[in-house]
Amino acid sequence: MTVRTRFAPSPTGYLHIGGARTALFSWAYARRYGGKFILRIEDTDNDRSTTQSMQAILDGMSWLGLDYDEGPFYQMQRLKRYEEISQQLLRANQAYYCYASKEELDEMRERQMAAGLKPRYDGRWRDSKQTPPVGVKPVIRFKNPLEGHVVFNDLIKGRITVANHELDDLVLMRSDGIPTYNFSVVLDDLDMNISHVIRGDDHVNNTPRQINILKALDAPLPEYAHVPMILGANGERLSKRHGAVSVTQYRDDGYLPEALMNYLARLGWSHGDEEIFNREQLIAWFDLSSVNRSPAKFNPEKLHWLNQQYIKETDNARLSELVIPFLKNDSCEINDGPDLTLVVALLKERINTIEELADAAVYFYRPLEPKGELKRQYYSIETKLIVDDLMSQFNQIEWNQKSIQQEIKAAVKRHEVKFPNVAMPLRVMITGETHTPSIDAVLELLGREETLKRMNNQLKSFPD
Repeated sequence: MTVRTRFAPSPTGYLHIGGARTALFSWAYARRYGGKFILRIEDTDNDRSTTQSMQAILDGMSWLGLDYDEGPFYQMQRLKRYEEISQQLLRANQAYYCYASKEELDEMRERQMAAGLKPRYDGRWRDSKQTPPVGVKPVIRFKNPLEGHVVFNDLIKGRITVANHELDDLVLMRSDGIPTYNFSVVLDDLDMNISHVIRGDDHVNNTPRQINILKALDAPLPEYAHVPMILGANGERLSKRHGAVSVTQYRDDGYLPEALMNYLARLGWSHGDEEIFNREQLIAWFDLSSVNRSPAKFNPEKLHWLNQQYIKETDNARLSELVIPFLKNDSCEINDGPDLTLVVALLKERINTIEELADAAVYFYRPLEPKGELKRQYYSIETKLIVDDLMSQFNQIEWNQKSIQQEIKAAVKRHEVKFPNVAMPLRVMITGETHTPSIDAVLELLGREETLKRMNNQLKSFPD
């Protein structure tokens, strides 16, 4: 059997973390077994589906490297197929027209709830002989079996059994000719020869309904695997505040796609104690039997750490290209400063994201004015004398990290002060900050001319 999986998002919003993980698991399973990964766009919600959302989903998948073999297929281009099969079911007496109005259905549910019953369609038009009301466009409902059970083996959750009397007659086709989710997804999976349906466990209750439709069509059943949901770090439903944002937002915030992919794979799946692994290793190792049955918790700190590990190992030239847009947005002119690859090499050990890397690099490409409190703390008459001395020596030495370091140490010795009494004021004058890499390394990259220029400008802020 050829493994064929699919990812079927609805273009009513962005590609969020939960959807991306489902796509990743489906993609990895297909790649693991030499199968096909299909992309299907479930766009039957005309009121909420947008081209912007669809493009955001495609962009997110592309950024993560989730390449698909077939598609994208669009449900709205398959309406004739849904109509054809609904008519087939009508002719076989496996479906029927239902003329119940919204008001009637609302009243029915209210009565059921008042009686302490589960709200459900009562089958009033199932075998009705009454004359259809004039001018009412009916829906088409499926004749769900009244007896027996639906039994299937979920590849993650295990054996699941549901009594048919718990299921009512679901709507297949709305009165406007648009199929419902539970009908369209059955025909899509059937026509696209999907062998494994891997999706979120919020669909577990839909699966028995879909199996009954497939059985009515005398169609083969796919394997089902329902992935537990992702919770926030607080154990509650994942919200935007806890990380449920667009995948492309993580890109825009400076995460590497391979880091996010690695992190998503570890959300509810594991391979021994492996924490960091590449795309090829994920494909080689992935199997549904290793997916946890319990919900996973999203941990932003763990993602930060993982992204940091990937950044440390990433080529400096690639990091430089990723940093440039952030620097330009921060009014930095790259050509007016040192080689960006050298700056990246100096800074990347200290940061978690590309955005942080850009923030740390700003002072190399435009001066940052120190805050008043820093000036009050580090700018003094005594320090000014040391700075004047350093500027004189900096004009004469060979400009490299070793010589700069030696000159700073010499100034410490000449003025009989501690090293921080020289290094910290110098760091504030040059970078506008107190936390940077070694100041001699910073000065070497910045260059003699720019270093002396900034020192001279900041001397104006020292007390006389």
